[in-house]
Amino acid sequence: MPIRPVDLKKATGDASSIYEAIVVMSRRARQINDELKDSLHRRLETVASLSEEGEGEVTNFDQLEISREFDRFPKPTFLALDEMLDGELTFRYRESTSA
Repeated sequence: MPIRPVDLKKATGDASSIYEAIVVMSRRARQINDELKDSLHRRLETVASLSEEGEGEVTNFDQLEISREFDRFPKPTFLALDEMLDGELTFRYRESTSA
């Protein structure tokens, strides 16, 4: 895993502090991770349904190729950091419902 120096003032983006920015980026990284995981499961389900039809060993190679493809994706934390640095990441606070 390469080490990338980051200017902390740029990394905060629209956040008021670095701590707020880290929370925003971590939540975005979690969203990205969930999206990737859902995509992986959908693709593996199609391969699994083909194996149930009797194609056997060929699907194992398909599963391996899909897994290798997902391993090559950048880490969700890097993607979230890049979104924050590029100004693509926006956030808002929930409205308080207390009376």
